[in-house]
Amino acid sequence: MLKVLVVGELCIDRFVYGKVSRMCPEAPVPVLNPIEIVENNGMAGNVVDNLNSLSDDIEVVHWHQTNKIEKIRFVEKKSNHMIVRVDEGESFPMDSFSFMSSRKRGTINESDLVIISDYNKGFLTPSDIKQIANQGSLVLMDSKKKLSEDLIQEITFIKLNEIEYENNKELADKYPEKFIITLGSKGAMYNGEVYPSSNPQDTIDVSGAGDTFISAFSLKYLSTGNISESIKFANNACANVVNKKGVAVPDSSFKI
Repeated sequence: MLKVLVVGELCIDRFVYGKVSRMCPEAPVPVLNPIEIVENNGMAGNVVDNLNSLSDDIEVVHWHQTNKIEKIRFVEKKSNHMIVRVDEGESFPMDSFSFMSSRKRGTINESDLVIISDYNKGFLTPSDIKQIANQGSLVLMDSKKKLSEDLIQEITFIKLNEIEYENNKELADKYPEKFIITLGSKGAMYNGEVYPSSNPQDTIDVSGAGDTFISAFSLKYLSTGNISESIKFANNACANVVNKKGVAVPDSSFKI
C-alpha cells in the first residue's frame, strides 16, 4: 500500500445552490432562494479526496491547521453562475505547522510521496516547507506563495497555474525541469513543451481543478516515473472534473 503525506490548509467548500426569479427591491442584486447545499473538503482536503478517488491501494495522512475555514459559494443552479463567495475563518491568526518533531520526520521518511498543498494562509512558513522537502524522497508542491530559489531546491516538482507562473516567471524559467504550468483547457507546460489536453472541455466549474491535477500527476508519476505520461493523465483527469458542478473528483475510470 502506498503511503502519501499531504501537508496544507483544510477548509470546507459549501455550495448553496438556488433559484433566482427576481431582483432585490432594495439593491440591484438577484434574490437567491436556496434549493440544496453541497459540502466538500476544500484546499488541501480536496487533494486528499482526489488521491483517495484515484487509488484503492493508498493510505493518506493529512497535516493541517485546526482553525476552521469555510468558503461558501451562492450559486444559481440552472446556469451554475456564482453570485457571491463568502469566506469565513481566515481573518483570525492561523495556527502554524509548528516544529519538526522526530515523529513528523518519521512520517515523512516513511511516505512514498509528499504533497505540499500550500494555500498561503499562514500554516506553512518557507522554513517549514524546506524542512519537509529535505526529509522527503519524492516531494511535489502546489503553492500560492512568491517562491525563492533556496525554497525549491529539494522539491521534485512544483505545479503553478498561469497567474502563479507570472508571479514566479523568472524562477520558473530558470528551473524549467522543476515547474509544471497548468494552462486550463490548453493543457499544461513542462520544460518548455506544451502538452495539450486530448479532451478539452467547456468548463462548467474550475473549483479544485488544480488539486485534481497535482493528485493525478503525482500518483501516475509515482507508478510510472514518466513525466509526459503523467502530465497527459493529469490533463485528462482535470478535463473530467471541470465538466462537473462544484468541487469534484475524477470518475472511477481514472483509477491507477
